[in-house]
Amino acid sequence: MKSIIIGINGQDGYYLSNLLRLNKIEVFGLDSTPGTWLTGDVGNFEIVQSLIKSYKPDYLFHFAAISTTKHEALFDNHSAISTGTLNILESVKLHSPGTKVFLSGSAMQFKNKGVPIDEQTPFDASSPYSVARIHSIYSGRYFRNSFGLKVYAGYFFNHDSPLRTEQHLNQKIAATAKRVAKGSQEKLEIGNIEVQKEFNFAGDIVEAIWALVNQEQIFEAVIGSGEAHSIREWIEYCFKKVGLKWQDFVIPNKNFIPEYEILVSNPKLIKSIGWKPKNSFNQLADLMMGNTGA
Repeated sequence: MKSIIIGINGQDGYYLSNLLRLNKIEVFGLDSTPGTWLTGDVGNFEIVQSLIKSYKPDYLFHFAAISTTKHEALFDNHSAISTGTLNILESVKLHSPGTKVFLSGSAMQFKNKGVPIDEQTPFDASSPYSVARIHSIYSGRYFRNSFGLKVYAGYFFNHDSPLRTEQHLNQKIAATAKRVAKGSQEKLEIGNIEVQKEFNFAGDIVEAIWALVNQEQIFEAVIGSGEAHSIREWIEYCFKKVGLKWQDFVIPNKNFIPEYEILVSNPKLIKSIGWKPKNSFNQLADLMMGNTGA
């Protein structure tokens, strides 16, 4: 059996490709950033059509996106997520209608009222990123309902791994704690550290994806632990692990206005098909901190 991962150079692509190989699935990748896989733009229909026409995968996973909700990424996210989704679905319809397609969604595309988010929570076009995600999901529903394609969607809540860059806050905190433990005198300024979110491991999240695409009763599900922790807890754990008081190195910015105060899932549906996360908050922090302080 064969698979294509679009956006394979990210953390999700890495962990999913490993999981697929363990299940004897051949993996091929496309990414906009150069690497060991094919370099190309999912927003280019000819590239996507040629790939799907020649490869005819059993599974296709669409992870490509720009990880920001900022307006400046309006067209980049539209191309990667919205146009990319249409290119994939139309190419599958034309050349490989038996392919199971997975579309990555986000917690950020829902209306967040501070209560656990599930599949019935309405969408909210609160940013260009969420607009692109919403468009992608409606495109998937259209191709599923009109043409019978097996199109799945998983709505990701915050998930991390040692592969994250320091553009992501959890990795920035962990990396700073490790540098400070080695003698760095840097200070880390962070916004509201009382914000609560999920701390999931990317390796667990891709196992949920695999469970989702290997059944045909549920086609859309939020994917998360349903367990929220504050950024303060993450800071405290990471610095304690290297024997330091976080207050000596972290400067909270009390004037910072966060996008939300809490963002947490209700994962009842995805758990109903047998998935549950294997790694806790502490275990994720240990993974990202490595052996430092252990």
